[in-house]
Amino acid sequence: MIYSIVVYGAPHSSQAPYSAYQFIQAALSRGHSIYRIFFYHDGATNGSSLVVSPQDDDLLPKAWHELKQQHEIDFVVCIGAGIKRGVINEQEAARYERTQHSLNDRFELSGLGQLVDASLKSDRVITFGAR
Repeated sequence: MIYSIVVYGAPHSSQAPYSAYQFIQAALSRGHSIYRIFFYHDGATNGSSLVVSPQDDDLLPKAWHELKQQHEIDFVVCIGAGIKRGVINEQEAARYERTQHSLNDRFELSGLGQLVDASLKSDRVITFGAR
């Protein structure tokens, strides 16, 4: 089965990203595949390279990195949600005349069309977190 995942929660204020990660690991271990992970609303902050976690709580960024490396899954941050939360790439930083960008290089900044595409190419779309 092909899954796509939508993460609505921020890593430091919601269990949603952790639950999504655990679901993904379980699905992959059972031979399923993950087409895309779409980070939406507060979930967009998962794509920030500037979030600093306490040393004992730095597992999720490392886990996303390893997941991306091992399985080459698309990590997409919603552009509208990202901009509102300061998660922008180099192009958006230039567009909004900012001197820095914050999007982690493992993530892509894109629109809701990526979520529609994921819905069309997946057997199931599962959401984690509340809007």
